[in-house]
Amino acid sequence: MSRICELTGKGRLTGNNVSHANNKTKRVYLPNLQNVTLMSEALDRSFRFRVSTHGLRSVEHNGGLDNWLLKTQDAKLSKTALKVKRELKKQAPAAA
Repeated sequence: MSRICELTGKGRLTGNNVSHANNKTKRVYLPNLQNVTLMSEALDRSFRFRVSTHGLRSVEHNGGLDNWLLKTQDAKLSKTALKVKRELKKQAPAAA
C-alpha cells in the first residue's frame, strides 16, 4: 500500500539527517496517514479512505466530503475518490 493521501495527493518527501559533525545521510519524511470513514451527505453513504491529518482538516474546513471532492482537481484524487466524485456528479443533476 503506497503512502499517499487519497484526497490531497500528499506523499513522502526525502531529505538528509545531518549529524553534529555535519555528516549527511538520506532519510524519508512520511505523511501522517489515518484510515478514516467519511460520510457523503448527498449519496447517504460512508466511504473508507487513507487520508493525511492535513487532508482531513481540509475536508472539514470545506464543509464535508462532497464539497471537497467537487472542488478538488482529478489529478490529486485516488481511483476510489474519483469513483465517488463521479457518483456525486451523477446525483447532482437528478436532484435539481
